[in-house]
Amino acid sequence: MKNTPFTAKHIALGAKMAEFAGYNMPISYSSINDEHATVRNVAGVFDVSHMGEFIISGPNALDLIQRITTNDAAKLTEGKAQYSCFPNEQGGIIDDLIVYCFVPNEKYMLVVNASNIEKDWNWVVKNNTNNATIENISEKTALLAIQGPKATELMQSLTDVELANLKYYTFAVGTFAGVENVIISATGYTGSGGVEIYFEDKGDDAAKIWDAIMETGAPKGLKPIGLGARDTLRLEKGFCLYGNDIDDTTSPIEAGLGWITKFTKDFTAKDIIAGVKEAGAKRKLVGLEMVDKGIPRHGYDIKDAAGNVIGVVTSGTQGPSLGKAIGIAYVAKENAAEGTEVFVAVRDKALKATVVKMPFLN
Repeated sequence: MKNTPFTAKHIALGAKMAEFAGYNMPISYSSINDEHATVRNVAGVFDVSHMGEFIISGPNALDLIQRITTNDAAKLTEGKAQYSCFPNEQGGIIDDLIVYCFVPNEKYMLVVNASNIEKDWNWVVKNNTNNATIENISEKTALLAIQGPKATELMQSLTDVELANLKYYTFAVGTFAGVENVIISATGYTGSGGVEIYFEDKGDDAAKIWDAIMETGAPKGLKPIGLGARDTLRLEKGFCLYGNDIDDTTSPIEAGLGWITKFTKDFTAKDIIAGVKEAGAKRKLVGLEMVDKGIPRHGYDIKDAAGNVIGVVTSGTQGPSLGKAIGIAYVAKENAAEGTEVFVAVRDKALKATVVKMPFLN
């Protein structure tokens, strides 16, 4: 297993560690519910250094990005970021990602999922037919997410960037905890506000930044948070997780990602995806709220009242902020309307659930 620059810190803090995307990662420190509540109410720090980062630069940078992503990166100005996805040649999703614009038309950063770094990089290389300058900086980039309603307030003393001015999906480059050239963004995956900090892993910078965050934030309630709570937090907000809710076989249209699919430009499988939109997706990604007691888990079948299989659960949990079990699922479009009663097959039982609008938590 690979380590992040913070692995020794997690182990010293007594974190429950496990393999994730080839990395030795902290799953929890105390309990998922406690860590979840910390992020929703105060602030927590996540080590997400396992994520991938690619730099795309040069005069043909934008052209490459436009061809391999669904969203319109031409609309990005300096300091703006954009959620997007890589479509494959069949119209499925290779990965979802965030595009950061440093210099319009000239320099961008793509942030991709940890489990897909090699696959995504190979896709970028394969499609780089116009010789844009591309660099995979994943191995040398550290990434921490400080998330929660008090995160920016607690971190402000550590940086020269005005954190309160960072609107959702914007970023700035500045000094953080004495370390220069740190990218500070507001593109979080928890729905509770906060910032993410990207920096080169060199010297003792990682330890310096981690220690400064903890020394500044811990006395006011900030705690380290594991990937377990990261999953419950994103699920309550209805954010997709690659490999669960979207994958190489799912269309952006059926996954509810039509809003990041812009047909005003050319991109891979544009015609196939436009065809799905025009015909109407045969299945839709929806939210589920359990009526009967039980948790919908990934892979569980969903049935109608007659016992016919009409879909499958892709993610599910007991929502700590909600006090109820929730799930995300693909169901046949005729069963996808809000308020529809469905049944989740849990072992030999059919547990009642209702199709609801996402996010589960506003």
